[in-house]
Amino acid sequence: MTKNQINLRELIKETLGKQLDKSLILKEDIKISNALQHHIDNGMTLTENAFMFYSEGYFNLVNEVRDLWKEGKIELNEDDILMVESDLGVKVKIGKEYVYLDAPYIYETSERPKKFAVYTKSKTEGIKKITFGNSNLILKESRNCSQKMDRTTAGYWSCNVGRYAKQLGLSSSNSL
Repeated sequence: MTKNQINLRELIKETLGKQLDKSLILKEDIKISNALQHHIDNGMTLTENAFMFYSEGYFNLVNEVRDLWKEGKIELNEDDILMVESDLGVKVKIGKEYVYLDAPYIYETSERPKKFAVYTKSKTEGIKKITFGNSNLILKESRNCSQKMDRTTAGYWSCNVGRYAKQLGLSSSNSL
């Protein structure tokens, strides 16, 4: 292969990669929030949400994008589609408190100093709290993640918590 062929191949690969990462592209001229306009103007994806994880602004943006996506008014990349297809940002009342679904968080227990937990919707059990992870919160490669599709299992969340590593203050985006 010549140097020109290699350069052309790299250019194509880079261009396609950038195209596949694009997100938050409005399909029509509609009224949107200032927050969403900021993300669009700055070429930010939903996964690059400018708001602090677990803030009202964070979840409001996710919910706004979800509504627009369901109406077919916005284009998203694959990672952003996974976010809006989930229940991330849906607020439910459990006992006397409100929690957000599909939003992993770090919590401390008496048995193990720190773990992850997430509330998620179960088809048969209503809202279910899933705990997963290890006491050192070490993110590492999980096995058989492509087979773990049930959102109500610790295995699923261990494989997918890496999507939230930045928001959780963890140093890696790999799975547990």
